[in-house]
Amino acid sequence: MRLTPRRASRFARIALGHVTREYPHKLDHVMTGDADARTPRDLHPIFYGSFDWHSCVHGWWLLLSIARLYRTLPEAAAIRDLAEATFTPEKVAAELAYLSRPSSAGFERPYGWAWLLALHNEATRHGTIGRTLKPLADAFAQRFHDYLPRATYPVRTGSHANTAFAALLAYDWAEVHDRNLALLLTEKVRDWYGGDRDAQGWEPDGDAFLSPTLTEAHCMMRLLPGREFDLWFEAFLPRLDVREPASLFEPVFVSDRSDGKIAHLDGLNLSRAWSWRALGRYLPLAHPAHTSAERHLAAALPHVAGDYMGEHWLASFALLALHPEN
Repeated sequence: MRLTPRRASRFARIALGHVTREYPHKLDHVMTGDADARTPRDLHPIFYGSFDWHSCVHGWWLLLSIARLYRTLPEAAAIRDLAEATFTPEKVAAELAYLSRPSSAGFERPYGWAWLLALHNEATRHGTIGRTLKPLADAFAQRFHDYLPRATYPVRTGSHANTAFAALLAYDWAEVHDRNLALLLTEKVRDWYGGDRDAQGWEPDGDAFLSPTLTEAHCMMRLLPGREFDLWFEAFLPRLDVREPASLFEPVFVSDRSDGKIAHLDGLNLSRAWSWRALGRYLPLAHPAHTSAERHLAAALPHVAGDYMGEHWLASFALLALHPEN
């Protein structure tokens, strides 16, 4: 399975339908008094849609990516027009002002931080949008600089707090824009994960959209030099060629897509496919990882739209899995 113009057009239509949809909305917002009771659009004039701030960020990442990859799609012009109206210095300043609140220190850490950097990485390919977003990207990069030295332990959950996923996205930005952050991330993932051996694959959990095991391996593949990664990977997942841990190879079942937490499991199928495809570049063509990636995609792609609990975010993870540059 691959990204095609038809799929890209569908993903773009989905995202155009939610990045400016303000409600329903789940805020990550600490209130210190009555004056803090404000609407999503008032708090976040750019990222007020898509049910929550981080989903709006990666919804925009999807839109800008598709507008670049498929410039002649009918949706591409609509994306460019909406982006021009949305990404203005004034609105970026308002997003920055929100970060300056003392109660916003932990806002969207680390998932939203990493996705904002991924969005900026894409936006730099779109002229003035990248320049306009740069102050916001720099602010989140500084948060990584401040946080990582204090982050003694990794977070191995299958959801937003996962530190391997955040490091993976942040590194791609840092490699281009902040070499010191790239070095800090590499040092930190060695410290967090370098001693891990014989992963058991105790997953999925009931609201995961990431595989802690495969996301960690994907992160280490991206950040470590080749021979170092080879030795680590062989020790971390020593029985992959015989399909163990077996749990990693089987797509997960989603019982209720109207339940926002259970709907995360469609994202788990997509993110596993993304990681399997990335890791597959280091594995033989006959390795079961390749067929597992396709099976995970087949299980999830029909469900990127339908219920808003998945529709507001799943297409971004489908794009990660389908496009080879990710």
